[in-house]
Amino acid sequence: MTSAPASTQSHPRIEILGLPIDQVTMKETLAQIEQFIASDRCNLIITADASGLVQAQTDPYFQQLFAKAALITPDSAGVLWAAKRFGTPLKERVSGVDIVQEVCRISADKGYRIYFLGAAPGVAELAAEKLRLRFPGCNIVGARHGYFPPESDSVVAQEVAETKPDVLFVAMGIPRQEKFIEATSEIIGAKVAMGVGGSFDVFSGKVRRAPKLFQRMRMEWLWRLLQNPKKIGKVMLLPRFVMLVLRVKR
Repeated sequence: MTSAPASTQSHPRIEILGLPIDQVTMKETLAQIEQFIASDRCNLIITADASGLVQAQTDPYFQQLFAKAALITPDSAGVLWAAKRFGTPLKERVSGVDIVQEVCRISADKGYRIYFLGAAPGVAELAAEKLRLRFPGCNIVGARHGYFPPESDSVVAQEVAETKPDVLFVAMGIPRQEKFIEATSEIIGAKVAMGVGGSFDVFSGKVRRAPKLFQRMRMEWLWRLLQNPKKIGKVMLLPRFVMLVLRVKR
C-alpha cells in the first residue's frame, strides 16, 4: 500500500501516545476522501479511538500502519480529551459510522463504488440494503461477511476486487480490519480503504447507536456496553488509556 505521508497533507497532525492524529473536521475529511478517490493509489484511513491507541502500544505492526495511513481521524471522546490535555485540541470528533453514512450519501450523487466487507453473515448485506433505501442511488456494489480466517484473505480480496470498488469499508474490529486492508490493498485496488468497526451492525439495525444524550455526555462506550456486554474487553481498555495519558508529562 502506498499512502501519502503526513508532510503532504493540507491539515496538521498532532500526536497522542506516540501516534499521529489528523486535525480535521468531517467536512475536511470528506473533501480529502474525494481527493483520494481521484488518486492513483490506495489510501488507508484509520478512525482512531482510545482502545485502538492502547492496542497499538504493544503492536509494532499496527504502529506502522498508523505511520503509513493517509488520514487518521479522531473517533472517540477519549481522544479529544487527551488532545486537549496535551495542549493540542482537536476540532471535532470524526467517527467511522458518520463517515460511512456521508460517503454513501455522496455516492448517490457522484456514483462512487462502495463495498461493505465484514460483520456477521447477513449484516453487511442488510446494512447495504438500508443505506440504499436511505440514499436512493447509493452505489454499494457488493457486501460480504467477515467470518473468515486470515489464511483466506487473498481469496476474499479477489472476490471483492471483481466489483472494482472505489471505497472499501471493512468491519472486522481493530486491528484485524486495518491489517486486512494492508495485506490486500494491491489485490482489491480500492482508492480508499477504512476500518469501520461495528458500523454495519448499526446501519443494519442489529445494534442501536447511542442516543444523542449519551453522545453529548461522551458516554457512548457505556451505551455500547449496555447493548452488548461482550464489549467489556474493549471497554476495559479505556481506563488503561486514561492512565497512559495521565503519565505523559505536559
